[in-house]
Amino acid sequence: MTNVNELSKRIIGNVEKVIVGKRKQLILSLVSWLAGGHILLEDVPGVAKTMLARALARSIGCSFKRVQCTPDLLPTDITGASVFNPKQVQFEFRPGPVFTQILLADEINRATPRSQAALLEAMAEARVSVDGVTHVLEQPFLVIATQNPIDHEGTFPLPEAQLDRFLMKFSLGYPSIEEEMRMLELLQHAHPIDSLQPVASAADMLAAQNTVRDVYVDPKVQLYILQIVHGSRHHEALALGGSPRASIALYRSSQAMAAVLGRNYVLPDDIKKLVNAVMGHRLILHPESRLRKITAEQVLDEIVAEVALPSIQPANPNS
Repeated sequence: MTNVNELSKRIIGNVEKVIVGKRKQLILSLVSWLAGGHILLEDVPGVAKTMLARALARSIGCSFKRVQCTPDLLPTDITGASVFNPKQVQFEFRPGPVFTQILLADEINRATPRSQAALLEAMAEARVSVDGVTHVLEQPFLVIATQNPIDHEGTFPLPEAQLDRFLMKFSLGYPSIEEEMRMLELLQHAHPIDSLQPVASAADMLAAQNTVRDVYVDPKVQLYILQIVHGSRHHEALALGGSPRASIALYRSSQAMAAVLGRNYVLPDDIKKLVNAVMGHRLILHPESRLRKITAEQVLDEIVAEVALPSIQPANPNS
């Protein structure tokens, strides 16, 4: 796990040349990518959501494309389409922006449900089917989608089925005065993203993703994950709790978090750090709970507080 830990430090240090004061969110982004998942960023405009995606792509030397979601966006504008070539008198496939390694779907809730669904197969299976032909996407593949929480006019909220496809959902938030001062200093002459150089390769990321799967998860920790997920299914404030996909997401994310921190085994604290980002968007509150201003994060904090913390003492952590 030392290689994964060193890779993570290089990437985070490189991205922090552009993104100031968001170490927690950078770690979550990296954990999500190492776990093979996708990210949904919900935040107000201008807090560097797009810059985060670009900085990650540059740091690993991956290809990057952006889709600006609008109500008139068609599914073929994302996946690509077959176009008639008069010279060869046949149709040829023109790949869309989804054929990249990091795809930024900006303001995804402005696209129609039909266009939103065009990303489902790519996110779940890393492939795209067009005109009966399946095209495999280049690895490592990551979708970073953004949405604006203050704009509701002309938007199409993501259905639960598609929200569940995102491994994590979190916000960047506003910087502090000191962080924003540092940001202004960095931007004095030119944008630091323009001079950002790769510190790793796509092959390094693929190797790290494979290594993460070998992280040991003790049966007590597995039970801890399941108790949290099952607790959400029976909580009185929730109309819908976490699905088995939520259990898998928490399991995979905890493996990646342990590897990023340089361990080859998962601790219960890794689960506690991830539970809100992994499960918060998968829960549906009862209408009465919303009226009482109860949030999914508050419910999860309550569930985690009620589940007994397992005691893990690895006999030989280096084995």
